[in-house]
Amino acid sequence: MTRSYRVGQPSAGTRLDLFLVGVCSDLSRSRIQKLIEEGAVRIGGAAAKRSHVVHAGDLIELEVPEPRATEMLPEAIPLSILYEDPHLLAIDKPPGLVVHPAPGHDSGTLVNAVLHHVRDLPGSGIGGELRPGIVHRLDRDTSGVLLVAKTDLAHASLAHQMKRRTMKKEYLALAAGVPPVRKGEVTLAIGRDPRDRKKMKAFQNRQLSAVRYPPDAIRKRRTRETEPEGDALPAGVRTAKTLYEIEREWFELGLTLLRCRLVTGRTHQIRVHLAAAGLPVVGDPVYGRPRYERVKGTPLEKRLREFPRQALHAERIGFRHPESNEPMEIVAPVPPDLAGLIAAIEDESS
Repeated sequence: MTRSYRVGQPSAGTRLDLFLVGVCSDLSRSRIQKLIEEGAVRIGGAAAKRSHVVHAGDLIELEVPEPRATEMLPEAIPLSILYEDPHLLAIDKPPGLVVHPAPGHDSGTLVNAVLHHVRDLPGSGIGGELRPGIVHRLDRDTSGVLLVAKTDLAHASLAHQMKRRTMKKEYLALAAGVPPVRKGEVTLAIGRDPRDRKKMKAFQNRQLSAVRYPPDAIRKRRTRETEPEGDALPAGVRTAKTLYEIEREWFELGLTLLRCRLVTGRTHQIRVHLAAAGLPVVGDPVYGRPRYERVKGTPLEKRLREFPRQALHAERIGFRHPESNEPMEIVAPVPPDLAGLIAAIEDESS
């Protein structure tokens, strides 16, 4: 499979392998370097070297070998069905269940369970070989509503709604901290963390400005007060927007239950945005490092610190039915582990 990338002005002067690391979030740096050494990367039709410095307007072609076919086997894994018809399936995904196969998770995934539940869903058809029917995904330890398309029509329709941002997705997030306003938004761009490629990072305006630019662009970049958009963003960094409002708050405990709505759909978006806003999600092992100063030394502090996952729940999703075009909304109840933690917070605050 050939991927093509056009180098924008903000990325000019970047070494080839670093540029590709920025735009190919699914490939490791070592994998990209190996592809370059194998001659799989071309600039202007000629094989390029890893040390090559890219220029604005360069057309970079990357040949990525197709993954080997993986046999997807149905598995009798229980599913909590919120809604089902001949076109689609809405599942209440429990925390701890991986959505689709990945290194280290070849079986026991939601996809394996779906293939058992929908017997005629082809493993190499709807949505692709490794993600049959999957329209969107949730992190392993995030619970809540997840849609599965049962037909090509449904998959195309739901994917189109996601691309046009007409699909409404709302999450509940238990955050450490209290925002200064009841309703707000976070609009920081998101990209791979340069220091840890397994993590995402929110980029402040000055961080975006710190990326290397050609001399004639530096003066213009320094005078900008707003976050760059579109092609003005450095390679691999994309605009992102999360809306939030307070659902419940326990000011004296320094905790808040937030309702978050995704305007864009970047990897780990809510977790990254809330952490950057000083409101890390309780139990998040990657982005959250709350101190719980207002409950220090209490049983509640211990319970918060020992919560085994990010306290994030995809509560509802709104969309138009792929066949009838009628508006629909699917709601997933708060799971027992998160409900129990909220109840403990209520008891402490009473």
